[in-house]
Amino acid sequence: MIDLADVELTLPSSAGPVHILRGLTLSVDTGQSVSVVGPSGSGKSSMMMIVAGLERASAGRVAVGGQDLGGLSEDNLARFRRETLGIVFQDFHLVPTMTALENVAIPLELAGRDDAFDRAGDSLRSVGLGHRLQHYPGQLSGGEQQRTALARAVAAAPKLILADEPTGNLDGDTGGQVIDLLFDLRARHGSTLLLITHDQSLASRCERTVNLRDGLIVPEANAGPVAPIALAHPAQ
Repeated sequence: MIDLADVELTLPSSAGPVHILRGLTLSVDTGQSVSVVGPSGSGKSSMMMIVAGLERASAGRVAVGGQDLGGLSEDNLARFRRETLGIVFQDFHLVPTMTALENVAIPLELAGRDDAFDRAGDSLRSVGLGHRLQHYPGQLSGGEQQRTALARAVAAAPKLILADEPTGNLDGDTGGQVIDLLFDLRARHGSTLLLITHDQSLASRCERTVNLRDGLIVPEANAGPVAPIALAHPAQ
């Protein structure tokens, strides 16, 4: 599903070029759940932006769902996101002047779905917000706003869900409820999940954990069981 090969990201600054990703290579299988952990500034969010086609790599190959993103125009990248991705951000990114139903329906309408509002309503009901369809973001709690964002991300049954610190602005109990919903919806749709988090207990819920440091991947925490070492029996 995700194939990053020697990906680099260098951005200009007043002090000179800043090397954010330094030859990152990562492969994620279809249907797999992978968490990405690492300190602030390690490149986690930048990597997700590149996978989403929201940032272009300075070098290397980026392929998602068999599609090489490097050769796509901006219009084709937008189409790729509509057809392939669901994205959940830490800061919700809801349109304040639109109701919860309208916020979830927007990407479906852009994709040309005739059933956009019906589908949006079903998605909101699936996260327990059937009674909040006509409420605006300012009338919702933080947890309800994030559940609305989650409903928007999964409404089109995306092949890949990208979640960037989805519980970062929530208290522990509310964050736990949102994460339970995220994993439940991901399993229901059979989606691949790439989850950025600083929470090790949350990271451990994924099948793999990728550690990012200074724009490079270091040995994975969940690399699978270590094969036992056969020991020779001492001479009798």
